[in-house]
Amino acid sequence: MKSNRMIAVTALGAGLIAIPAMHLAAQPGGAGGPVARYDMRAGTVSGVAGMSGMSMMFGGGKGGSVQHELLLRLGSANAATKGAPKADHFMPPAAKLGKSVALVTPREEREPDYLPQKPKGRMLLYWGCGENAPKGQPVVIDFARLGAGKVPPGLWTSTIIRDWGPNAQNSRTFARWPAEDGKYVKGDSSLIGAHRIASNYAPEIAFTLTRDFMAPLSVRTTNTPGGASTLRWAGIAGATGYLAVVIGGKQGANGEMGDMVMWTSSATRQFGGGLGDWLSPGQVAALVRDRTVLSPATTSCTVPVEVKRDAPDFRFGTLTAFGPEENFAYPPKPATGVWKPDWTARIRHRSTTSWMQAQGMSMGMDGASGGQQQCKPRGGLGGMLGGALGGGSGC
Repeated sequence: MKSNRMIAVTALGAGLIAIPAMHLAAQPGGAGGPVARYDMRAGTVSGVAGMSGMSMMFGGGKGGSVQHELLLRLGSANAATKGAPKADHFMPPAAKLGKSVALVTPREEREPDYLPQKPKGRMLLYWGCGENAPKGQPVVIDFARLGAGKVPPGLWTSTIIRDWGPNAQNSRTFARWPAEDGKYVKGDSSLIGAHRIASNYAPEIAFTLTRDFMAPLSVRTTNTPGGASTLRWAGIAGATGYLAVVIGGKQGANGEMGDMVMWTSSATRQFGGGLGDWLSPGQVAALVRDRTVLSPATTSCTVPVEVKRDAPDFRFGTLTAFGPEENFAYPPKPATGVWKPDWTARIRHRSTTSWMQAQGMSMGMDGASGGQQQCKPRGGLGGMLGGALGGGSGC
């Protein structure tokens, strides 16, 4: 049964990651914008995904319960000179990535497809912290009433745009990393120091980072007398807000998935979309005000008892701490007059952890969980789920 549950969880994760289309919004280069735009996303991954090869798909390192992920994107309004596009990011020695990493121009960059086949069963949506779900929950989505591969209307938030910065659509020349060079940022890598990006299609970009990867998160879960589950965590430096997500389900006949359950700590019924991104402090501040994201002072949230009731076979959770941002530009913005920089660079941070509970076991938790057996993080499903569900790489 244990292996069947794991198969079911993996199938669920693979399906959910394919549901939302990704709107990779960004200000285009060219007229009115900088010639080159650079985007860095730096994440700390703990919990089950921190020990998995799946986190490597997103730039994570190999082994260990805490890993880092680093994603780099360069967009330019210029075409390459002297042959094919070529770009390198030269990092400080503490990054432990060698002299440089090569930014590769892909032949194409497609948005994820919708579900490849028609899902079965239903999805039950819950949201908000509390012992019990409020009236009007859950919202039930019956997949049997949807066409093959269709996204249920209103499932994913449309108010928070997923912003990955430069992409193939808004750049004349585009490149990214990780690539096929076999390099991955490590759990003990550091970003602090001088960075330089040199290419044959953009001005040279140079800046010095003063912020490093965020500290790892750790979640402790306890059962309330009424049967709900309370999440507790220690706040970490630089956090601008927190978001928790739990998915789970019942296993049907022959090991197939039955009902799926999704819960988020948002008080405003916000799921997925841009909540799975590296959000800026300004974005998070607005989301804290409207109670979509928990404040940086919050260190606990109770998952309603109905979530456990409707997902008795397994529950997979993620907690994301959104973090700080550094911005650079050249030439610097003048006090007055027209400003058109040659390049801009943006570095965003977040920290994520995750855990999994199933009948008779729990993984990736720091503390008790209703008497279930505790074990060290080992899986990596959350890394795939995070982007779709609004959490980070997971556990």
